[in-house]
Amino acid sequence: MAERKQLFVNLFEMACVSHITHGLWPLPGNNRERFADIDYWLELAQILEHGGFDGIFLADVIGAYDVFRDGPETALREGLQSPNLDPLLVIPAMAAVTERLGFGVTFSTTYEPPFAFARRMSTLDHLTKGRVGWNVVTSYLPNAARNFGLDGEIPHDLRYRYADEYLDVLYKLWEGSWDDDAVVADRERGIFTDPAKVRYIDHVGERHRVAGPHIVHPSPQRTPVIFQATGSPAGIEFAGRHAEVVFTGGRTTEEFRRNASNMSEAAVRHGRQADDIKFIAMAGVIVGRTEEEAADKWRLYQQHASIDGILAHASLPVDLTAFPRDLTVREALNRAGVPQERVPFLPLDRTVGEALDFVSGSREDRFLVVGTPTVVADAIERWLDEDGLDGINLRQYHSFDTARDFAELVVPELRKRGRLPAEGERSATLRERLFGAGNSRLPDRHIGARYRGGANLHEPLEPLLLDAANAGSFS
Repeated sequence: MAERKQLFVNLFEMACVSHITHGLWPLPGNNRERFADIDYWLELAQILEHGGFDGIFLADVIGAYDVFRDGPETALREGLQSPNLDPLLVIPAMAAVTERLGFGVTFSTTYEPPFAFARRMSTLDHLTKGRVGWNVVTSYLPNAARNFGLDGEIPHDLRYRYADEYLDVLYKLWEGSWDDDAVVADRERGIFTDPAKVRYIDHVGERHRVAGPHIVHPSPQRTPVIFQATGSPAGIEFAGRHAEVVFTGGRTTEEFRRNASNMSEAAVRHGRQADDIKFIAMAGVIVGRTEEEAADKWRLYQQHASIDGILAHASLPVDLTAFPRDLTVREALNRAGVPQERVPFLPLDRTVGEALDFVSGSREDRFLVVGTPTVVADAIERWLDEDGLDGINLRQYHSFDTARDFAELVVPELRKRGRLPAEGERSATLRERLFGAGNSRLPDRHIGARYRGGANLHEPLEPLLLDAANAGSFS
């Protein structure tokens, strides 16, 4: 009998009050307001470690949501990703009380220099014993650009071109600057590091000049697991070159499969194998011991969902709540003086009421299940076998009930079906959990491996081919 495909399961988190389930933080027993308390993260980490989770996926933003209603007031009232702590700094605390749990952390390539980030990630990889991954983002909030001295956003595809160089610098530092055996720690001779096995990288590119050498010796994984969330043509091409795990989605099986197939084909174009990329999706799992209990939880979450929070999170440039529900979206946009191209995802000929209902329910796609452990496990098996999913980022409706419910009710059923590792099994590194024992490092066919042993450090990397219309100059 063929071995059953196993699920990789993260809890989707963010160091803020309202991450992606807006309006739910005041619910009884919810711990969201404790996000700035280190005990919150210690308790959560231990729930996940002992509950069978593979990791915690930490989102981040570096700007305020200030497009909706022309300011940040709505987002601030809602606690929408502000206040928001630096996610890199909560990882060591969680790592100290866990042995198996992995950490995927978000960081932007657009505004901060690569050398300092390379140091921080190598430090985390050491401190976690190789349990860390990096979710590569390029940042999309206009306020983020202004926070770093720019007048506006860098064009979408140009951000990816810059990100490509950013990762090139990091690979040179992580993979090429130090040999594995550079640290000798020879007490008799008083030599800690062999200088002949450490080298400058002398990177000179379009955006960055970095001399090196890397200031941290090789960590267990060297390069952390590369995560990416994308679906755009530029993002897909970037994922084909760099990503090991892609956070994507789809409202139907066919849409998800198409997204995954496009990225696998991009990987092959970049000299990799189609299965070098794993795919995870955000999933909503509402589980109860009975169908009635699960339905009651789902009804509670739906009743308390905040439409203001959802619209602010979507950076909607028009306040649809200010118009009659029977007005068409097209008429509302005309009255507000908002060009239709700014909201391409809104159905123009539907009513405002229908559009609000659509926006509020747009996150409830193929990967949502409400029911008993058996119903939930059946759905997850379909996601694995029919959709081709490799893992999920579990959406939190309640902290810590969402994680506890999954751990107590769903994990035992998935283990019984061979869809999760047996209790007590642990992998040495995050990459090994994803790709198997003995795979702590990037595979040789990955673009980052070209710098191993100091090779190719001064050979220009072939530019990533993006849509020229969207990757123009920026000033």
